[in-house]
Amino acid sequence: MGTKPELLAPAGDMERLRMAVLYGADAVYLAGTDFGMRAFAGNFSPEGLTEAVAFAHAHGVRVHCTVNTMPRNEEMDRLPAHLERLDAAGVDAVILADLGAFRLAEKYAPRAARHVSTQAGVTNYETARAWHDAGASRVILARELSLEEIHTIRDKTPASLELEAFVHGAMCVSYSGRCLLSNYMTGRDSSRGACAQPCRYRYALMEEKRPGEFFPIEEDGQGSYILNSRDMCMIDHLEDLLFLDSLKVEGRAKSAYYAAVISAAYRRGLDAAAAGEPLDPVWRDEVEHVSHRPYSTGFFFGSPGQYFDEARYVRQWQIAAVVTECDGEGNAVLSLRNKFHAGDAVELVGPGVRPFGMVAPEMADKDGLPLFEPRTPQSLFCMKLPRPVPPWTIVRRAVELSAK
Repeated sequence: MGTKPELLAPAGDMERLRMAVLYGADAVYLAGTDFGMRAFAGNFSPEGLTEAVAFAHAHGVRVHCTVNTMPRNEEMDRLPAHLERLDAAGVDAVILADLGAFRLAEKYAPRAARHVSTQAGVTNYETARAWHDAGASRVILARELSLEEIHTIRDKTPASLELEAFVHGAMCVSYSGRCLLSNYMTGRDSSRGACAQPCRYRYALMEEKRPGEFFPIEEDGQGSYILNSRDMCMIDHLEDLLFLDSLKVEGRAKSAYYAAVISAAYRRGLDAAAAGEPLDPVWRDEVEHVSHRPYSTGFFFGSPGQYFDEARYVRQWQIAAVVTECDGEGNAVLSLRNKFHAGDAVELVGPGVRPFGMVAPEMADKDGLPLFEPRTPQSLFCMKLPRPVPPWTIVRRAVELSAK
């Protein structure tokens, strides 16, 4: 694909897609309302998918659509029609894990490239070659691979086979997501897009003759860590990954704010790495501004080992509003997301906008009346900014929302 990898960002719904596109993604990945591995993301109806593809393509951004569940017999009859809809909508690639679905895509979505999902667990060059021989243009590598192993796969596969790897987001305690825990405990199948993430629950021990009496499971005085995982963050090591074709951010079920901020941070990180320049610390700090578990570099530099500290989510920032329009003097109209008031310290980050801080001034409602604290979600209000910013710029403030 060239000298610089594609930055591939998640798009769980139209707002998240707009954010990823405007904040710097080269490509987005999404799902229709069926056959995708994130059943509880917003996802896209056939009409919504056409709109999404049109918006992305208008901005020079490619669209990859996931068809990566493991379909059952009763689902196969409707898969061809689904693939035809994706092809008609103009998606650039379909992401597949099931061999039968892969073969059907060749027939029913002939204009779309076929990418092999991480759900297929590609961990060696022979498997990568086999998928390429079958017609895959790209394989999305298993997250359990080290950088050395990925280099070996690159060295031993055709140059025409693109390699994609995850660089940011949640890690699974099971091997490439092959987990029955969610299905067993909740009836929600992780291999069919409905994982309830029970590995992230807190557990205690209960003896059958003492119902309701819970005993802690402790490895040490801090508790138990048998299912303790961190999030992946490779923003400090992007120069090591420039030989890959695509760098993928996990998070279709995460917020539009996450899609925007992480896309912007990795856009700057990737551009700096490709230019041989250090990353501006302001952009490095952006990955700390979204909800996340403690970060690690995953398996890239060897096994991450067991993590023995608290691995609950860190949530220290909240989106307050989104700019809908702004004139050359900084007079902005905004849409409220979460309450804040005049006098609050806030930060702004936007498409092409380096993060900066300000103190929120007194605002005005849509009728021009003074407004100290906008309260109704999605309501429009006016606020003077110190400089003009583009639409979809985010206003955020520091709020401690981390789990206790």
